[in-house]
Amino acid sequence: MMKRILRNSFLPSVVVASLLCSAVAAQSWAPTKNVEIVVTSAPGGSNDKTGRSVEKLLNDLKLVPTTLSVVNKPGGGGNIAFAYMNQHAGDAHYLLVGTTAMVSNHIVGSSKISYLDFTPIASLFNDYVVFAVNAGSPTKTGNDLIARLKKDPQAVPLGFATSLGSHNHIAAGLLMKAFGGNARDLKAVAFKGSAEAVTALMGGHLDLVTTAGGNVAAHVQTGKLRVVAVSADKRLPGSLANVPTWKEQGVNLVYGGWRSIVGPKGISAAQVAYWEGVLRKAAQSAEWKAELERNYWSDDFVTSAQFRKDLDKDYADMKAVLTDLGLAR
Repeated sequence: MMKRILRNSFLPSVVVASLLCSAVAAQSWAPTKNVEIVVTSAPGGSNDKTGRSVEKLLNDLKLVPTTLSVVNKPGGGGNIAFAYMNQHAGDAHYLLVGTTAMVSNHIVGSSKISYLDFTPIASLFNDYVVFAVNAGSPTKTGNDLIARLKKDPQAVPLGFATSLGSHNHIAAGLLMKAFGGNARDLKAVAFKGSAEAVTALMGGHLDLVTTAGGNVAAHVQTGKLRVVAVSADKRLPGSLANVPTWKEQGVNLVYGGWRSIVGPKGISAAQVAYWEGVLRKAAQSAEWKAELERNYWSDDFVTSAQFRKDLDKDYADMKAVLTDLGLAR
């Protein structure tokens, strides 16, 4: 070891200069062409809103020297977008709006791609699940919903995005478990995006939708939908401020889905550092704070190293839940 240190200490100056130049070049990476922000769902839902909010903010604050565009790749509960990202391994000009589907799809066996096939950059916020019904529904409260599910879960068609085993599906399954029901008894329908599920609910084709608060708040304001419970630890703001949490209604259910930005596998530490810095600046802006409030998102910004640890824990926790609910493969 000592000989290696002494030998390296007498490296020719030209080699030292070369190494220093390489380090500086790595630290100064920036995008040189259009950056795609890939979304796993159709336009209109929370994933799409996240991508478009990030794209707009980075443009408005001039944090990136190139253009950015949002690219929707719906289908397969996120798997089409995942495969698309895998085609661009090592290229930090492609970013994905990451969701819990990166974890759950692998656990339920719908995809061979897991969170390990992406490079975590930052987790942006948590999006708590709300339980919404049509305004004309006889279901007025969370306990009314439980009573209906106890009597006949097949008589309560449930819609959500984007796949079986998604965090929206898990939330409904956890409710079933909370009162001794079986998640596999739910009449569940997965949509490509939450906007489609909400439209089906307003059209009378579903009895219940589990989704993010921001996806239904406007319809609650216009009197078309009713939210009977939120799975947050405290009430949400705005038009959902009068909706009690599940805890307030005697059910121990707090659950939501994080939204993040991840890169493809194989991007460099310098590229991760660049996007971390950009997203941190964006997250500290007044514009982003307003976006969080407008969409009922809970601020939970975490950068790459901690996000990776959180993903490892989420995989273990979610596998246990999905196994318990009969969805793991």
